[in-house]
Amino acid sequence: MNRFYLGSLLHLSDPTLPIGGYTHSNGLETYVQQGIVHNTATAEQFVRQMLTANLHFNDAAFVCLAYQAAAENNLPALLLLDTELSALKLPAEIRNASQKLGLRLIKIFRRQTEFAFASAYENAITNKQIDGHYAIAFGVYASLLEIPLPEALYAFFYNAAAGMVTNAVKLVPLSQLDGQDILFRMQPVIADLVEKTRNLDRDLVGVCNTGFDIRCMQHEQLYSRLYMS
Repeated sequence: MNRFYLGSLLHLSDPTLPIGGYTHSNGLETYVQQGIVHNTATAEQFVRQMLTANLHFNDAAFVCLAYQAAAENNLPALLLLDTELSALKLPAEIRNASQKLGLRLIKIFRRQTEFAFASAYENAITNKQIDGHYAIAFGVYASLLEIPLPEALYAFFYNAAAGMVTNAVKLVPLSQLDGQDILFRMQPVIADLVEKTRNLDRDLVGVCNTGFDIRCMQHEQLYSRLYMS
């Protein structure tokens, strides 16, 4: 294991990484316009539910599975995971966002790293065998950069929470301090989710989030939009 993995982890999970994450609300904009998320309490509920009922069973679970596939140098398994994730992302905006973020993440790290496994994964994307989702790319690079899985998962959850809080501060709106309070309260939630995600029953991966999917689909038809999803 890389003794100095912290630098790689901070880079990989940096919320300001230029991959376009700030342009996506992942459905929050719909929740705000419909009045479902309208204050600090409802914003915190949204973040908590997204972490525990959505990411835990979906993107974070795929980070874990992709990490394991990369550790085992199992490219066929990785390609199947990427295909499965495409099928599970029903809203077009969310599916497209995941692909764009994944491709941009790969472009950043391929300039400074040389991994045959990552190159093979990218070739499969170039050849249109798979889409190249963000969660899969995150898991692959976390594994290849020898970042411990628990730390990688914690960073993935925290990155997602920070993005949601930033968007909530703008959209609801909330004060900056209220947003930071939400992030503080998510720390034990994330710590618990790391262990649950590592031990998640494979049959539960991809559990449907009907309400979330519907709000994301409705986002395409909003009268005014600040975000791409």
